Amino acid sequence: MARRDVEFDAEGVTLRGWFYTAEGASGPAPTVVMAHGFSAVKEMYLDAFAEVFAAAGLNALVYDNRNFGASDGEPRQEIDPWAQIRDYRHAITYAGTLAETDASRIGVWGSSYSGGHVLVVAAIDRRVKAVVSQVPLVSGHDNVRALVRADFLAGFREMFDNDRLARFHGDPPAMVPVVDADPLAPSALPTADSYTWFTETGKTRAPSWRNEVTLRSVELFTEYEPVTYLPYISPTPLLLMPALGDHLTPSELAIAAFDLAHEPKKLSILPGGHFDAYVDGFDVSSGPARDWFVEHLAP
Repeated sequence: MARRDVEFDAEGVTLRGWFYTAEGASGPAPTVVMAHGFSAVKEMYLDAFAEVFAAAGLNALVYDNRNFGASDGEPRQEIDPWAQIRDYRHAITYAGTLAETDASRIGVWGSSYSGGHVLVVAAIDRRVKAVVSQVPLVSGHDNVRALVRADFLAGFREMFDNDRLARFHGDPPAMVPVVDADPLAPSALPTADSYTWFTETGKTRAPSWRNEVTLRSVELFTEYEPVTYLPYISPTPLLLMPALGDHLTPSELAIAAFDLAHEPKKLSILPGGHFDAYVDGFDVSSGPARDWFVEHLAP
């Protein structure tokens, strides 16, 4: 499996990652652009997906989001969904400059938070010729209300407001854990399976992952509504893959959002929970994604 380190400019911020060369390609080949979800870094199984795509004759460009992992950007550990969307588009531009890439056959893949990003990118960037969205966030408004008790929401808003005032006065951004062993403790992703997956995967595969994000990242999460872009993806082919037992980005939200998209589209409901798509259910999630890209990016 041929893989090389790459870096590219995203309007003044250097993003770094890997480029996987399509196996068996004798000339420019389709390329899948990939980035990870909320706070995750590329070592958290994106290499496994890229290897599946490369084995099927697809190049894969995998990179760390700005402010995370190997990529530059400040403030560190801050997630701005719209900045990440713009970076997907910078990555598409960069991929198109590579000799290995057929710029007329580029797809985007995203998972969880970036599963929402690719819905937006596919709707607004017609260079995208196929999109796969795995266990996606589709509505920050609805998702936060599925994760956070109603009587806790006012406390979060007070924290956001206090942080905004502190930043105005020049203080560094407030930080919050991504996950916590106690689901009722303040954290960005307050589910038990989030804690297990991030802590275990961080130890075994991704020592650069840090269990913190800026509090503003959580505020931006609550304002983010990829669902509004679903009707505009067509005629780009869309594969949406929610997980049946997902309670981090609840499957019922994604399934309802799928109804807003127009053809061509396909709904593939994965077994298991949110994080099974990366581990125990990897073959079930990576196989349909690979087949979708092969079908719609083939010559």
